[in-house]
Amino acid sequence: MELHTVAIDKPDDMNVIVGQAHFIKTVEDLHEALAGVSPHLRFGVAFCEASGPRLVRCSGNDDRLVELATRNAIAVGAGHSFFVFVEEGYPVNVLNTLKQVPEVCGIFCATANRVEIIVAETELGRGIAGVIDGFTPAGVETSADVADRKALLRTIGYKL
Repeated sequence: MELHTVAIDKPDDMNVIVGQAHFIKTVEDLHEALAGVSPHLRFGVAFCEASGPRLVRCSGNDDRLVELATRNAIAVGAGHSFFVFVEEGYPVNVLNTLKQVPEVCGIFCATANRVEIIVAETELGRGIAGVIDGFTPAGVETSADVADRKALLRTIGYKL
C-alpha cells in the first residue's frame, strides 16, 4: 500500500464537502437533496463510481462548480468518494440533508479551509484514508477571543 496526499484545488473562500457513498444513483440523489435546501444555493457534485464503467458521475446547477468537483474527483480518484462545492450557502446549511441521503456512508470534511486528502492506493484501487483540514491550532482562546467568536456568530445570524 502507498499513501500520498492530494490537495483539493479550490478558491480560498469556497466550501467543499468530501464524503463517501455507495451507489450509482448517488449523484442524482445528492443533486436533488442540495436543490431542495435553498433556491439560492449554487453547487457542483462529482461521484467516483467504483465498479462497472467506473466513471466520474457529475451534476449540479452551476457549470463552474460542476467542473471544479469533477476535476477534484479525478485527481483523488478514490472509489465511491464524492465532492460537493457550494456557493451562496454553507456546509452547515446542507450537511444534515446530505447525511440523510440513503447512499451516503459518511462525510470526511466540510470546510472552506485548504484541504489535503490522504489517499491509500493498492492494486485494487484508491481509497480516502483521511483528510488534513486547515492548519494546526496556534493556541487556546482567551476571554477576548470568546467574546469575538460569540459576536461573529450573532453578526452572521447563527446565534441570537
